[in-house]
Amino acid sequence: MARQGNAAIIEQFIADGIPYMFGNPGTVEQGFLDALEDYDDLQYILTLQETVAAGIADGYARATGRPALLQLHSGVGLGNAIGMLYQAKRGHSPLVVIAGEAGVRYEAMDAQMAADLVAMAKPVTKYATRVTDPKSVLRTLRRAMKTAMTAPRGPVFVALPLDVLDALNEEPVLRSTFLDTRSAPIDSLVEQAAQLLAGAEQPLILVGDGVSASGGQDELAAVAEQLGADVWGVDFSEVNLDARHPLYRGQLGHMFGEVSENVVKDADAVLIVGTYVFPEVFPQLTDPFRGDARIVHIDLDSYEIAKNHPVSLGLVADPKATLAALGRHLETALSAADRENAARRLATRRAEQPARPADDGSLLTAFLKELAAQVPEDVMVFDEALTSAGPLNAHLPGRLPGHWFSTRGGSLGVGIPGAIGIKLAHPDKTVIGFTGDGGSMYTFQALYTAVRHGVGAKFVICNNRSYKLLDLNIEQYWRERDIPLHRHPTPFDLADPDLGFAEIAQGFGVDALRVDSPDQVGDAVKRMLADDKPFLIDLRITEGADRG
Repeated sequence: MARQGNAAIIEQFIADGIPYMFGNPGTVEQGFLDALEDYDDLQYILTLQETVAAGIADGYARATGRPALLQLHSGVGLGNAIGMLYQAKRGHSPLVVIAGEAGVRYEAMDAQMAADLVAMAKPVTKYATRVTDPKSVLRTLRRAMKTAMTAPRGPVFVALPLDVLDALNEEPVLRSTFLDTRSAPIDSLVEQAAQLLAGAEQPLILVGDGVSASGGQDELAAVAEQLGADVWGVDFSEVNLDARHPLYRGQLGHMFGEVSENVVKDADAVLIVGTYVFPEVFPQLTDPFRGDARIVHIDLDSYEIAKNHPVSLGLVADPKATLAALGRHLETALSAADRENAARRLATRRAEQPARPADDGSLLTAFLKELAAQVPEDVMVFDEALTSAGPLNAHLPGRLPGHWFSTRGGSLGVGIPGAIGIKLAHPDKTVIGFTGDGGSMYTFQALYTAVRHGVGAKFVICNNRSYKLLDLNIEQYWRERDIPLHRHPTPFDLADPDLGFAEIAQGFGVDALRVDSPDQVGDAVKRMLADDKPFLIDLRITEGADRG
């Protein structure tokens, strides 16, 4: 049936089970946004800026494992979203990004807002293209859907010129094909992997979000216990292993390569699963592993295996299926002495587990202790707390798969929109987004979207009145160069003017409280959790950075 391309693309999205379009409207997209008014099965989620739209879409895609539809406005809107799209690419979020443009017929005019959208999008997407033939609009969108959802997943971009969408379209609407990439390697190779890992005296496992994407958490835990191997997160922003598992040691790969090197340098056998090594801002340029270390790397993304450092065996395969097969082969590959040593290492780590999180007497700890006591077991957390993440993860650790998410890719501002996206995906769950005072101001206008669309996520601003992470990083910089500690740069300070987050939130229609002392904590948490409406707490964890 012939209809405008504007209507055809909406029908295609509905056929693919897309419930939401996240975006910010613009003139060159007005045709299909006008057509959208005639359809009830695709809801437009309005944001006030494209960074927010991309952040909400990213959170929604991560929480559902399904493609999220993101609409941007021409080159200027795509430009606003670039930072968040970079985050989505590094985190393998399946976003389908569309942007309108004035039209093919204006291509030679170099008119207002004209830009090469595909060239802009390519560095931050898995696939980018532009439709110029009205007969190939839906075919191209289906290809984009398939590409976004094929491992390794990632954002894709399609530029949609206005005149192409205005033209009559006779393409049939067909459901997009999503590929099932679950696979295990040849059994003899898994046996070889087991032989490489057997006999280790200092085994180590490095894991990332490829484990979560495959649903392989139980298989990972089983292999770790068989080996008695410490498990470290690398590019680890979802629940790949219960954070309270005794063998889980924490995360590597944020800023400085020597941190990772100190962890891995003594390991004689290393299993890497679902990640690359290493993602620091300043990675080690030399191989951090022992020269005789036996290294096995499992990932569906062949590009990441041995990308930076050599491995003994690389297996391009599904982590869940491969870990299950590896566990079976370890049953025969491990000697009695191996099993005894593994059990001893596991028992040692169990004995080291603290009975309860440490209490340093701070306001942050008092708040988190009370919050952990009041939230349900299946609370969903988005962690952009950064310098407050240690206490947060001690009191609200990621334990249930699909219930804990953290920032990835380096973009600030994901905490508030990410929580909104998660709450849209799971409206019956308690969802709390943690962020800092600096990070929150990148996307604070996301609160408008929460109110407009009745999204009852909760938000906590860990307010230290500074870019505290920069304070810590520059101190490391000074130490490396034997520069005496001195006054932090003034651009890192956010104390003047004082940002009244509760008042700003209330201006968006969000109920909010400022919390300055432990005696306010109990009532504040109770009030935040009292209903299913948006609520924000400005948690004043320090009174500004030390500038002395």
